[in-house]
Amino acid sequence: MAISLDELIQNAVHYGHRTNKWDPRMKPYLYGSVNGIHLFDLEQTKTQLEKLVAFLTKSVQEGKQILFVSTKPQTMEMIPEIAAIHGSPYVTKKWFGGLLTNFDTMKERIRYFKNLKEQQTTGELEKFTKKEQVKMLKEINKLEGALGGIQSLRRPPQVLFVVDGKRDLIAIKEARKLKIPVVGFCDSNADPRLYDLMVPANDDAMKSLTYLLNLVKETLTAVAPARPAQGAPAAKAQAKPAPAKSHLDNPLAKKPETKPAAA
Repeated sequence: MAISLDELIQNAVHYGHRTNKWDPRMKPYLYGSVNGIHLFDLEQTKTQLEKLVAFLTKSVQEGKQILFVSTKPQTMEMIPEIAAIHGSPYVTKKWFGGLLTNFDTMKERIRYFKNLKEQQTTGELEKFTKKEQVKMLKEINKLEGALGGIQSLRRPPQVLFVVDGKRDLIAIKEARKLKIPVVGFCDSNADPRLYDLMVPANDDAMKSLTYLLNLVKETLTAVAPARPAQGAPAAKAQAKPAPAKSHLDNPLAKKPETKPAAA
């Protein structure tokens, strides 16, 4: 899948945040600044995008489960579409604290949510009083927002994909505690050290987000999974996916050696 520098420029991928709102640890990935706005070194962005494409392709081929996370309003519709390609779990609203680090408790909440939905579908809720039904329907709607995208998650994911590392920092920290590889986009205001594989890019502009996420979507669409869609019974002979490696073991975590030009 060809990625050109012209495409990156045309889609505003090279724009970072204002120079007074940056994370100094992103300095190696910056080309300079214009009118108080940091600009990314697109040679490095291109290289990291190509690594991300290769990593996602390999992960799907190996049957690894990827959890897609983006609570940005701009990506509310795009993330579920990407996750649906291989039946992957996703989070698009507020991150549920402890989703990864307290997964046993989270599984109980998911089981409770699925039970309520089943009662709603079968009409069992009608045996309760009107007041109780209203209360239970409100609970279903609330849990749908928090757990709807992860209701078929049976174990912690093997990869965490994050669109905005600053906004969804809690998700990243939980993944790192469990040594789940973290990949995704990193704007100039985020800490690149928290990723195993990050792409220095504009994670705010709609044009940039659409381009980057469409690239991810095309990548996942082009690769055949090594396992059935999430939620479908796996064949007995199928080997269990290899456990997630820590960021220390991930060769893709290494930063490019290219030095940015002087501002």
